[in-house]
Amino acid sequence: MRRALPRLLLAAVALLYASPLLLMVSGSLRGRGLPPPRGVEILPGSPTLDAYATIAEVLPLATYGRNSLVVAALAVPLTVLVGSLAGFGIRLLPPRATRWALAATVGALLVPVTAVWATRFELFRLAGAVDTFVPLVGLALVATSPFLVLVYAFAFWQLPDEQLEAAALDGAGPLRLWWSIGLPQARAATLAVVVLAFTFHWSNFIDPLLYLNRQSLFTAPLGLRLLQQLNPTDWPLLMAGAVLTTLPPVAVFLLGQRAFLGDEGLLATAGRWRR
Repeated sequence: MRRALPRLLLAAVALLYASPLLLMVSGSLRGRGLPPPRGVEILPGSPTLDAYATIAEVLPLATYGRNSLVVAALAVPLTVLVGSLAGFGIRLLPPRATRWALAATVGALLVPVTAVWATRFELFRLAGAVDTFVPLVGLALVATSPFLVLVYAFAFWQLPDEQLEAAALDGAGPLRLWWSIGLPQARAATLAVVVLAFTFHWSNFIDPLLYLNRQSLFTAPLGLRLLQQLNPTDWPLLMAGAVLTTLPPVAVFLLGQRAFLGDEGLLATAGRWRR
């Protein structure tokens, strides 16, 4: 019983966090035009897939999803590249400089996003990049978020000094150290950054709203908002759109988790990190 209790608690927490997705799926299976249920409804009395069959006729959600995939496909590798280089650079600094670099990164993380909207928009406007995917992918040039730099910095912090010094004595420069020693031993951090960066760029709503004017360039979150405006009373249709929009980041999370749990090297890295 004592061994089963932690698993039951974890299952309860997992169910709690998964409940919005379950309720979205349940709501999307209701008949078209029906209002939301008054209470908690696990499964409608007469489930139907009419909302999924109709959504393509109302809105080109597949096109918006493809646009989001294009942005994520460009931004995620760039985020990994910039974030890992920045994190490894912090690792190679002297102790005093490392503390200052970490403090500056945390300070950047604390800056409200709204504080840089106007300046960032003006820069992209002057560059002629408004109404393109450039501003959306451009966030990856700063590793998408300072938090992802911190993830890599703490992952590289686990590298033994002796290992880096021995490789440097053999003639390895900073880039060689990053590629041959740093990245292979930070695969757990890389998986986490990939999942977090994909989720951010897929679900990014504010930046597409600011920079995109042509409907053909709209991303999935904008498409979902447009669906809500076109059919505010069609609850099952809106829930079907929400389910389709939510599935890609959920799939990426599950694949990343499977790779993490299936790799002994990643588990060993995580164990060292916890200690």
